Amino acid sequence: MLSKMMLAVILSLLILLTVGGNVLVCLAVCASRSLRCLTNCFIVSLAVTDLLLGLLVLPFSALLQLNGEWPFGPVFCNFYISMDVMLCTASILTLLAISVDRYLAVTMPLRYTSLVLPWKAAVTMASVWTVSVAVSFLPIQMGWNTVNGTVQNHGPWASERRCRFELNRPYVLTDSLLTFFLPLVAMCWIYLQILRIARAQAKRIVSTRPTCIISYNCSNSPSTSTTLVSNVTAVALREHKATVTLAAVIGAFVVCWLPYFILFTVLGIKEHPDPGLVPEFSIVLWLGYANSALNPILYGALNRDFRSAYARLLRCWFPAWWRSRQPSSNVTNTKEQLTEVTLQCDHTPATCRVTIENQNIMLEEINSRTAASTIHFANDTAAARASRNER
Repeated sequence: MLSKMMLAVILSLLILLTVGGNVLVCLAVCASRSLRCLTNCFIVSLAVTDLLLGLLVLPFSALLQLNGEWPFGPVFCNFYISMDVMLCTASILTLLAISVDRYLAVTMPLRYTSLVLPWKAAVTMASVWTVSVAVSFLPIQMGWNTVNGTVQNHGPWASERRCRFELNRPYVLTDSLLTFFLPLVAMCWIYLQILRIARAQAKRIVSTRPTCIISYNCSNSPSTSTTLVSNVTAVALREHKATVTLAAVIGAFVVCWLPYFILFTVLGIKEHPDPGLVPEFSIVLWLGYANSALNPILYGALNRDFRSAYARLLRCWFPAWWRSRQPSSNVTNTKEQLTEVTLQCDHTPATCRVTIENQNIMLEEINSRTAASTIHFANDTAAARASRNER
């Protein structure tokens, strides 16, 4: 009884996290004008898919996991299994669509707006759902996934209190290759290309911009100083962040779904009569479900605009809790003083600007109360040559 209670609590928390996280993503896009773009349509589609999974599939999966019996009859059992396969497939294929969208945005930024059009995004989403239905409802309702060719959970030999997902070799190989292994290979290749392009851009930035580390005073107060860090540090930080983000995305996808599809393929090749009786099958199945709870974090919380929208929603829903989480004014001021002015030499506040032209370094400090003063360092060789030309 204690183990069942603990399992019920864990599964309930996973379902609540899946539903709540994906609802938050949808509300963030609806409430924030800056998030209403074509790219985020794919993220909203992913959130809707995972939300439907949390509402229509996970409660019945938890009931079947805890109770061990199916009390709703064979017709609803086949509908439940079809919905499960369809929504999981749609979630995986939507992840693939998001990776393709980001690949186009990185490789062809100037042509991206002309390539990714609303009607093309709609066609992509329609294709995702068509493939998902084709590998779920059609074969299960027609009996193409069973060994003897009959519809599963029907007939005199089927148990009324069991909900079996029968598997045969052709269905398992087609489903696993089409909905997981091929998308996995495609996603890995796409993200590796994105990372390669990001590194190439970082190297070009380093080669075309000089490195500068300048310390100066940006305010009238002599106690306040701000440090401008080097271009190399900026590029390294940006590349590290991109690497961590891509590793989190592809790592979570592989960790959650790879064990399930490996066991799914092995049991299908062996044509196991009832995979649900295998203890490991339930574990890897719920691990795959967990990916739907992680998607709002990976594709939402890692984005600055989504984080801002999350904060606004939480501030409206839980104002007392939000005020208690805010740091004191002293801590905020200290953080602001320690914050870097910029990560690049050509992005500084209005009061302090660093200009780099050819081999000259011009440091300008603009103050509204005093006249502008300029310090100019010229190349001695160029100056001497200009002096000789004048003579």
